[in-house]
Amino acid sequence: MGARSLSVLLLPLLLAAAATPAPRDGEPRSCEAVRKVFQLRQLGSLRGVPEFPRAGVDLQVCTSKNPTCCTKKMEERYQTAAKQDIQQVLQTSSATLKFLISHNAAAFQETFEMLIKLAENYTSTLFCNAYRNMAAEAATHVQEFFTDVALFVFGTDISIEEFVNRFFDTLFPVVYNHMINPGLTDVTLEYAECLQMARRDIRPFGNIPKKIIGRMGRSLLPSRNFLQALNLGIEVINTTDHLHFSKDCSRALLRMQYCPHCQGLILSKPCMGYCLNVIRGCLAYMAEVDLHWQRYIQSLEELSSAMHGTYDVEHVLLNFHSLVNDALMQARVNGPELTEQVKKVCGPPVRKSTQSPHCSFDQNKYYQGLKMFSRDSEETLASRRKEFISHLRLYRAFYGGLADQLCGNELAAADGLPCWNGEDVVKSYTHRVVGSGIKAQSGNPEVRVKGADPVINQIIDKLKHVIQLLRGKSFPKYDNWDLRQTGSGGSVDEQMSGDCDDEDGCRGSGSGEVRRVLKITDSVLQHRNQVPLRRKKTERCCTRAQL
Repeated sequence: MGARSLSVLLLPLLLAAAATPAPRDGEPRSCEAVRKVFQLRQLGSLRGVPEFPRAGVDLQVCTSKNPTCCTKKMEERYQTAAKQDIQQVLQTSSATLKFLISHNAAAFQETFEMLIKLAENYTSTLFCNAYRNMAAEAATHVQEFFTDVALFVFGTDISIEEFVNRFFDTLFPVVYNHMINPGLTDVTLEYAECLQMARRDIRPFGNIPKKIIGRMGRSLLPSRNFLQALNLGIEVINTTDHLHFSKDCSRALLRMQYCPHCQGLILSKPCMGYCLNVIRGCLAYMAEVDLHWQRYIQSLEELSSAMHGTYDVEHVLLNFHSLVNDALMQARVNGPELTEQVKKVCGPPVRKSTQSPHCSFDQNKYYQGLKMFSRDSEETLASRRKEFISHLRLYRAFYGGLADQLCGNELAAADGLPCWNGEDVVKSYTHRVVGSGIKAQSGNPEVRVKGADPVINQIIDKLKHVIQLLRGKSFPKYDNWDLRQTGSGGSVDEQMSGDCDDEDGCRGSGSGEVRRVLKITDSVLQHRNQVPLRRKKTERCCTRAQL
């Protein structure tokens, strides 16, 4: 419960207590209002709360020349409550930001899972429709490929180059057996292994595997980094929400929030300048996050803007089947030449005595899980990112202005009203008000700030690292590969900004291009268990993608 909401709940009770008739001259004031607030806040037993003011010689923070309603035990309870109050206010202030990031992180992850499954479905459908005789054997390789795609996007340390090459290595014996040099039965396992090992030298699929490596790298890696960055954003907020306060900060919070109670001033609020000095001192380490947080959001925005065109993950995955079809067509066209090359490396084909099963086709399978994808492109993956970034941009200065927000919205007295300055109720705070950040605290009259916070430093280091990832420092080689394949002299940004053409492989040969078909809705979050990330190995090869 925030300080403001707590005040609203307490106000009727406090006004009633404050309206208690004043004592006659010479008689001490009552501590009745203090006792009621102490009880309502459930800070401890009332047996330890004086009924009338007493000398406070044992107090360490809430010291006063006047009689006090506090004891040393109450002071300890108040200090604990002061820290809990400020942590609650911090969590309330960041709740909307935290929900924004966590909700979108979950939505994007679910969308990537569905997108990967849909791309796998398209590829399986390609084999079942156009290459039915090899579909059953290809199914395992397609499934394994998209399992690797999912593992990579969600953070597993595997190589895109490795799993793309592995897919075409394992696919080559199937293509050779059914398309290039078909026979009555399949080649033996030993001969198939020779074909796999020879694939990269023979290059039956031309430059298409390299083209796919380039495009997968340029789209999957930014998407993976995007997801990792969102998860780090949640970690930053969770860390700062549970900040450890120093002993000097804890004493300052106690003096600001509860020492007035000891003098019976239960309705007083701190002066704005006094509140700013205390909160800026307590949040000095957190303010150091501000610059890196701004760069973090800026880097997310820049990456999101770059994830479009041919290099958009949605476009690349949903048109993967088209490039696979191009690769198969190229192998078919070059069949006689490939047969001779294979003979030189592996010898004449050695075949088994039995034939492989053909495709078992179920066009309704996965329909329920995929029905949310439609050709209505009003809300694509790119538009969802753009909407998210536009909301996130509003929080760029969140950490830099946090102390001002807390004091202005929750903690401090309104301008012109009497306020608490740490010692008494006054018209205004007269001490110098310091700025934000560790360096500015050298002249803080209310809180001493020393050294550095290792937890905050660790968070800053993580932010620096993810900013480097978001700015593309970790994946230049994928750009270079794709530049070589397209034959373009332009920069990657120039290639990304234009519409894709035939040469870029955006239109499939016979399989058809899929362009911007993925619609994202919040219902994605409600379908977590409807579509598995990868198919069980016991299922047959094919399903028809339903749009």
